Amino acid sequence: MKYLFFSWLAVFVGSWIVYVEYSSYTELCRGHDCKNSICDKYRKGVIDGSACSSLCEKDTLYLGKCFTAKPNSQVYSGSWGDLEGVIKCQMEEAPHYDLGSEMEPRKEAAAFNKPTKGTSVEKFREMILNHLKAKVGDQANLADLATQVLSITDANKDGHISLPEARSTWALLQLNEFLLALVLQDREHTPKLLGFCGDLYVMEKVPYSPLYGISLPWIIEVWIPAGLRRSMDQWFTPSWPHKAKISIGLLELVEDVFHGTFGSFLMCDVSATSFGYNDRHDLKVMDARYIVPEAIFQEGIRQQRCDVDEDCLYGADCLTSCDLTKHRCTPEVTRPNLAKACEALKDYILRGAPSDVREELEKQLYACIALKGSTEQMEIEHSLILNNLKTLLWKKISHTKDS
Repeated sequence: MKYLFFSWLAVFVGSWIVYVEYSSYTELCRGHDCKNSICDKYRKGVIDGSACSSLCEKDTLYLGKCFTAKPNSQVYSGSWGDLEGVIKCQMEEAPHYDLGSEMEPRKEAAAFNKPTKGTSVEKFREMILNHLKAKVGDQANLADLATQVLSITDANKDGHISLPEARSTWALLQLNEFLLALVLQDREHTPKLLGFCGDLYVMEKVPYSPLYGISLPWIIEVWIPAGLRRSMDQWFTPSWPHKAKISIGLLELVEDVFHGTFGSFLMCDVSATSFGYNDRHDLKVMDARYIVPEAIFQEGIRQQRCDVDEDCLYGADCLTSCDLTKHRCTPEVTRPNLAKACEALKDYILRGAPSDVREELEKQLYACIALKGSTEQMEIEHSLILNNLKTLLWKKISHTKDS
């Protein structure tokens, strides 16, 4: 009787786990709904793009494994002929999910109603310029960026921009990740854009991700002490010279997004899952949704009501303070991008570090992690620490083939 009870209990628990996992998967992974919605608009002539025909007519662009973490932003592996990529598609936000605050709110699916019929290319260019100015501020070379956007818009490269092509590009411009890919397209840190259809887009696949860490079943996870868990995350990482090169890539990314060519961006989720690397050990951004223009962040956070500082948090890492006289969040983040990057790298780069650089490396990392604020004087200190860290790592690996 006792064995029968335990057998029944095991079947019940197992069935419950399978049900929960399946329910979670079906609620999160709605890629085929997203594809059907996009293809319906393509067939009606509302949108167009370089990936539309392959996705909706030729069936040569396939959705593979689901990696979706939030239902309003679908993420799938994909294959497009001989190319391996990552397919990202925006979905209408289901009302019963609590997704937290977003700097690019997707409360409903894109309407694809802008620009309107009769809009000239020059007027569309003006719309793009005004949008970019609102996102990143009045930068000197926004006209160059607008020209690049128009070049991408002409998906079939026939020298003309159709209304459906323009509507697809306009929808994509609302997304932080697409904007960052444009801003950093001449750098190696963001995967290349392979194609798009509406606000569904295909990015180059990053072979190795996340940056570090291992995934464990939750039932095992709860029994592992935090210290041991952090150590386990570093078990399956590349050799130290390769880690040094990847770390330099993250430091260069911090450099690129802070007072870069097209303004400043804040990195609001500097976790291992946001980054990966390729076969040459070049760092790649895996998820740029939480790398946001500083101007947009400050405008949004100022409007946020608060009672304590913790109410002024966006993403995992962008925290400001609460002004209790107004019960509104202040616009300046308490920790700069560099401090958050150094904290993410600390265990990663110190594990296996050569004895002749370990002490100096540790000292510089802790000085980096301690950085606060963004005043002009602090910016000088940021630059010094950033350059010192890059120099220390480069000097150690520059004579090896890993560099």
